[in-house]
Amino acid sequence: MEARTALRLMRQAGRPERESGGLPRHVAIIMDGNGRWAKKHRLSVSRGHRQGTETLREIIRHTDDLGIECLSLYAFSTENWSRSDEEVAALMQLILDFFASEIDELDEKGVRILILGEKGRLPEAQRRVLLEAEERTRENTGLRLNIAINYGGRAELARAARELAEEVQAGRLKPEEITEAALGEHLYTRGQPDVDLLIRTSGEMRLSNFLLYQCAYAEFVFPETLWPDFTVEQYDKALQAFGKRERRYGGR
Repeated sequence: MEARTALRLMRQAGRPERESGGLPRHVAIIMDGNGRWAKKHRLSVSRGHRQGTETLREIIRHTDDLGIECLSLYAFSTENWSRSDEEVAALMQLILDFFASEIDELDEKGVRILILGEKGRLPEAQRRVLLEAEERTRENTGLRLNIAINYGGRAELARAARELAEEVQAGRLKPEEITEAALGEHLYTRGQPDVDLLIRTSGEMRLSNFLLYQCAYAEFVFPETLWPDFTVEQYDKALQAFGKRERRYGGR
């Protein structure tokens, strides 16, 4: 049976909450390896990022075709500002180019876009494009596409803690009412399921400050392929590997 056919059958069958055999509800991807791909091919880093965008388009379309609920993508971290001015400028331009070319199709397919991270530090043009994408797709009920831009997991948790502290100070919340669920309501991903499967390409094996709270019980897959070379077939294999794992959530 072809991988894609098997995956669709898995989606249709569903899975018990604590057992193996189904597709994840929420996939997160750290798209790593653009720079190394560019170096390997003797190209500029900006060309590597642009090639990675081609991979991104295919993975988003395939995730939507499979009926997966949420896809979270690590596009630009709070630490990425330390990269060269040239690389940062290239990444900022890719934001504009991606939404200019993809927003119509994403909207037509019912994808709902949510930007994870602090948009305030971004240049005005990028901030405006991201806000417009969120607003345009706000009522869509298909794939939840989370794009992390100027995002850090620790910063997200600190932000949630500040908001909870403000509620306590205002008398709207008691300290003993600060539960895991209450904290979750102050995360960017509130209302969404936690991450089931995290994929990081290029063979690196670390979270790099991505969705720290949401990945508490995620399964991890670390393909060695650089992101621009990551194919739909390799994505399917990662999803199939997830389907074979038994998830106990701390139980036996």
